[in-house]
Amino acid sequence: MHHRIDPPGDSAGGVGGDPDARWLALLMHAAFFLLLSASLTRFLMRHPGEARTPWIIALSVTLAVLYLLGPVLGSRPTPRRLAWLGILVAVWMVLVVLAPSFAWCAVPLFYTGLRILPPRAALALVALLTAFVVAAQLRLATGFDPNLVLAPPAVAAVATAVFVHMQRQAARQRELAARQRELIDDLLRTRRELAATERREGTLAERQRLSMEIHDTLAQGLSSQQMLLQAADRTWEADPDAARRHVRTATGIAERNLAEARRFVHDLAPADLAEGGGLEAALHALAARENAQGQGAPTVRCHVEGTRAAVLPDRVQSALLRIAQGALANVREHSGATAAGLTLTHLDDRVVLDVGDNGRGFTVGPDGPRPANGVRGHGLPAMRARLRQLGGTLTIESAPGEGTVLSAEVPLTTGPTAHAAPTAPEEPA
Repeated sequence: MHHRIDPPGDSAGGVGGDPDARWLALLMHAAFFLLLSASLTRFLMRHPGEARTPWIIALSVTLAVLYLLGPVLGSRPTPRRLAWLGILVAVWMVLVVLAPSFAWCAVPLFYTGLRILPPRAALALVALLTAFVVAAQLRLATGFDPNLVLAPPAVAAVATAVFVHMQRQAARQRELAARQRELIDDLLRTRRELAATERREGTLAERQRLSMEIHDTLAQGLSSQQMLLQAADRTWEADPDAARRHVRTATGIAERNLAEARRFVHDLAPADLAEGGGLEAALHALAARENAQGQGAPTVRCHVEGTRAAVLPDRVQSALLRIAQGALANVREHSGATAAGLTLTHLDDRVVLDVGDNGRGFTVGPDGPRPANGVRGHGLPAMRARLRQLGGTLTIESAPGEGTVLSAEVPLTTGPTAHAAPTAPEEPA
């Protein structure tokens, strides 16, 4: 496959893209005019007043003008450019025939041919110019000299090899630069895609976290209010005092939900923890609110075992409080229990929250609890997701008629980073 031999950095009709190529072109142009001037001067000094002298001068000027037109025509092998090169070489050949001393102008013409023509044509032109140089040197010599036969081809070979090597080096540099640009473009595109993926994952994780927060607070509070208001409606005529107690309890829950909603707007921290006192105080307050719901609600006791060596991380406190809220909501709505207990146990390397009740219980299969109504809820999956974020585990022990014990364990020495995204929940509530 043939390719035009361009000078290094010459890809658009000139050598302006490569400083080395520009210097090489300027050097060749200067060498051409210097050799042409030297040849003409030599001829005029040795052959003054001959009949061919006007022709030699006219052809020298014509050759100089033609050479000056070269950069204007560009470097691509267009028909006009090829015609110019043919005329330039033909004028030079006539000059060499008339005055052999003009033969050394061939070296800059080597460069011009190699820069314009495809490889084979360029090599053929170099061979032709070299043959004319050899013939001219033999004409000038008084006898046969092997150097005159061997030196011009050697010079032509070296000049051609140097130029081709420079061309290949420039081509490799252009390919390397193009490959680097492609790699940089790929890197930038990959970074943009990674940033977009991280934003999507962050958005999904935040949505899941918000859904768990809303489920564990506002949704459960609204469910309790609904149950209390329905109970008040049923007993309004028969027992107005009990109905009013239900309404007051529902009002207290609404106030609590309002505080939670405002806390969501502020920083999404549980309101009980924001009030100070830590997780233990928040669990006692939660048990007190559950007991305040009155008739039909299970009695909740809270117990703390062990002494914490240090303050629990905010993420751990928030997660365990939300789990306690969700577990008690399940007890209240689904278990039919009359009593429940919250037990917070501080160990050396972990903290454990147990939520037990004396309700009807259920069957715990290998894939988690099996609800009797077949409805898959959000509570237990949300609890598991919270604990997975902290490197913890959720264990459920239950059997029909024997109540339920839910145990949430969180390690305090190791765990995933705060940016770990929860996995999709699968277990039913």
